Amino acid sequence: MRTLPPKTFQTARLTAAVPESSDTEEAFEIYASDPEVTRYLSWKAYSEPEPLREFLEGRARAWEDGDGHFAWILRLRESGAIVGSIGVELQGHTACFGYVLGKSYWGRGLTAEALNYLTHWALAQPGIFRAWAFCDAENKASARVMEKCGFEREGCLRRWHVCPTIGTEPRDCLVLAKTR
Repeated sequence: MRTLPPKTFQTARLTAAVPESSDTEEAFEIYASDPEVTRYLSWKAYSEPEPLREFLEGRARAWEDGDGHFAWILRLRESGAIVGSIGVELQGHTACFGYVLGKSYWGRGLTAEALNYLTHWALAQPGIFRAWAFCDAENKASARVMEKCGFEREGCLRRWHVCPTIGTEPRDCLVLAKTR
């Protein structure tokens, strides 16, 4: 039987749900159109909402297809405002995480709160033994999020990941993981 994550979850301050087309405008404004937010990511900031809408619709279809790459829109529980997104790609015995948070929500521990919830979920599954993520070697804040969730630095992958906002050449990345 295939392992599927929860379609929704809640933490102390957040709710998470499968992306919907109606999330597009707010996600675009909060994080997806900001080049500073997307600086170290594998995608450039969106210049218009429609491609983001298509992406979010694709992530919603992934839940229907059970394709192994699942994403959630993160909202504040209190106000319902979108703050960012988090995703997991399930491959064999591993769960690889990625996340993005709007700049106005940085420094509050929100990403760690969502990542911690999903890491606990993943490592509680019988077939998952490794939760991991990577970040650009210069993205100290992202590495710190992972460390706050109990991930340990495993090393640096040299010239491994392209951040199109920075340039076309591969950059060094830190790899962190938590295992059981």
